[in-house]
Amino acid sequence: MNLTIVILAAGKGSRMKSPKAKVLHEICGREMLYYSIKAAREITDDIIVVVAHQKDAVIAAMKKYFDNLIFVTQDAENFPGTGGAMMGIQPRYDDVLVLNGDMPLISRYSIEKFLSNPADIVMSVIPLDNPSGYGRVVIEEGRVMRIVEEKDATPQEKAINTVNAGVYAFKHHVLQTYIPRLSNANAQGEYYLTDVIEMAHKDGLSISPLFVEEVEFKGVNSKNDLANAEMIMMDRLRRNWMDAGVIMQLPETIYLEEGVTFEGECIIENGARLCGNSLIVNSHIKAHSVIEESVIRNSDVGPLAHIRPQSLLDETHVGNFVEVKKSTLNGVKAGHLSYLGDATIDSGTNIGAGTITCNYDGIKKYQTIIGKNVFIGSDTQLVAPVEISDNVMIAAGTTVTAGKYESDILILSRTPIRKVTGFFTKFFGKGK
Repeated sequence: MNLTIVILAAGKGSRMKSPKAKVLHEICGREMLYYSIKAAREITDDIIVVVAHQKDAVIAAMKKYFDNLIFVTQDAENFPGTGGAMMGIQPRYDDVLVLNGDMPLISRYSIEKFLSNPADIVMSVIPLDNPSGYGRVVIEEGRVMRIVEEKDATPQEKAINTVNAGVYAFKHHVLQTYIPRLSNANAQGEYYLTDVIEMAHKDGLSISPLFVEEVEFKGVNSKNDLANAEMIMMDRLRRNWMDAGVIMQLPETIYLEEGVTFEGECIIENGARLCGNSLIVNSHIKAHSVIEESVIRNSDVGPLAHIRPQSLLDETHVGNFVEVKKSTLNGVKAGHLSYLGDATIDSGTNIGAGTITCNYDGIKKYQTIIGKNVFIGSDTQLVAPVEISDNVMIAAGTTVTAGKYESDILILSRTPIRKVTGFFTKFFGKGK
């Protein structure tokens, strides 16, 4: 589509009360700016992102997801404000849409509504039951006449319930004409894009309002806004995946991030948390389990299991209170109460309760390799680096020290039982 989209992402976001740039705060595992760019990318190949505050961090974060973005640095010290952000912008196309980087809920469908109107300027307008605190948009006979800040509004103007949503579609000639004429002669000393509306109206240009839904166009300006936006975004993600065939039990209790994908028929029980770029294929994630940046295929996990990043489970059963970290389990049973870190475990192997891979010596992490059909008894410690061949039994309570162990053996390490007759009575005394 022949459209340039400019995304304003230069502000500090002081109301977030955080050292982090506002647009880098995360919603469902991705920075909020990601969602504005994602919606824009679905429509056009010409996207300009205006940066200033923590610009290096913002640019680096977005380059993780997108190629061919154009980043323009605003001279925020000398030309602050939304008008200052548009100075020096060189759009490729005649139609220019200006978005805000703190509107993560906006969709391509909402953006496309701006493009069907031939007016010189199309500005988004939200009708609010309580417009207090917002600038009012004065509309007469279907045309925008002016924008009035609340502190400057008359009683009649304060009764207007239409407010500026902050997204605009301009013809390029409008920006070329009026951006250089902006002034910062106001109480805040900033250059405002809204002043373009007033100047264009005085010159007789056509300015049309576009009534939009608050849920998509409301900016995120506080931690409370952030939480509310995340709830809306997560509800969208859950609905999309349920429509695609995923079974979710008590879906409102399931935490789901943007990067998670599903294939086949999956069941996700209540309280599960699925994070990062995880892939779930034909699997059952049981109640209150956590999956982080991992691949789960044809397996069941939990309840109350924790699969940490860089893990791969295939044809595997992981039960309650099992933690897996950076490990590959292929056809394995680990029923409960185990930690499996930096391990590769092959098919037919059974992991007894209380098994631990001791993968860290205080300086380095080491690998544990376990072959096929290995039976590991309860309360076993595997001190890495260790390699167990196929068809091995490890007795309960054994500490397997570092080394390589051949197949078809029993590994047993226990202290012999010692019985002391009469000890109970001697220790506690008579009548105890």
